[in-house]
Amino acid sequence: QVSLVESGGGLVQAGGSLRLSCAASRRAFSEHAVGWFRQAPGQEREFVATISRSGGTTEYADSVRGRFTVSRDKDKNTVYLQMNSLKPEDTAVYYCASKRTILTYPPIIQPGSYDNWGQGTQVTVSS
Repeated sequence: QVSLVESGGGLVQAGGSLRLSCAASRRAFSEHAVGWFRQAPGQEREFVATISRSGGTTEYADSVRGRFTVSRDKDKNTVYLQMNSLKPEDTAVYYCASKRTILTYPPIIQPGSYDNWGQGTQVTVSS
C-alpha cells in the first residue's frame, strides 16, 4: 500500500501547459505501474495515460496523445504528467493511481485495475 499525492494543477489559458506530479510515500513505488485519470463534472472517470513500472511502456488516450507525456523519476518516487497545448475540454480533476505488478506490458488502462489512488488535483483551462 502506498499513499499518492498529486500536485501541479491550476488555472491556465488554452494553449498553455501544466505539469502534474504524483508523489508516492514509499520507495516500493518503483514496483508499481501508474495511471493518470480525469473526471469532469457529471462525467465518468476516464483514462488519460499510464506508465509501466520500468517506464518503458506508456499509453495515452486518443484525446491527449501528442499533447501529454507521462514520465517517472524513480529516485524521487514521482510520476509526472506534462500537459501541453491544453484545451478547455481538458478541464477536470486529475487523479493518479498505482498498482503493484511484475508486468511491464500490457498497459493498464482500466481504473478498476488500480489499487491506490490520490486525492486529485483540479485542472481548469480557460478559453
